Amino acid sequence: MVEWSDFERTTISNIFASLDYKDVGPKALSRCLIVYPWTQRYFASFGNLYNAEAIKTNPNVAAHGVKVLHGLDQAVKNMDNIKATYAELSVKHSEQLHVDPDNFRLLADCLSITIAAKMGSNFTPAVQAAWQKFLAVVVSALSKQYH
Repeated sequence: MVEWSDFERTTISNIFASLDYKDVGPKALSRCLIVYPWTQRYFASFGNLYNAEAIKTNPNVAAHGVKVLHGLDQAVKNMDNIKATYAELSVKHSEQLHVDPDNFRLLADCLSITIAAKMGSNFTPAVQAAWQKFLAVVVSALSKQYH
């Protein structure tokens, strides 16, 4: 079980409370699909992903980016049991969607960059440490089925 300090819990909750899901989610997923183009193979049904502009303006990418953030809500609400919270989602991504688990880390990195850009100087090293710890636990939970 992961131990969370009061600062970490508060920091993660505050980040999520201030997020504009319709802005941050699409930007993070778009960044991932552009920077790591091999991740696009999991989104073939999304239509035109042929270049950066097409990705950034794709409504399916935007909707899925929002969906990802709503999925992360579950981790925030269940910080003491993230692995169990994502058990079913891990199975789905592993057995049904066949997603390479490293892609969770890539998306987490893109989400961190997007949030850091939004928060600016408020994304201090201490805030980043709490955020990275949170995402590491989420990535581990989503990758659990693969082990």
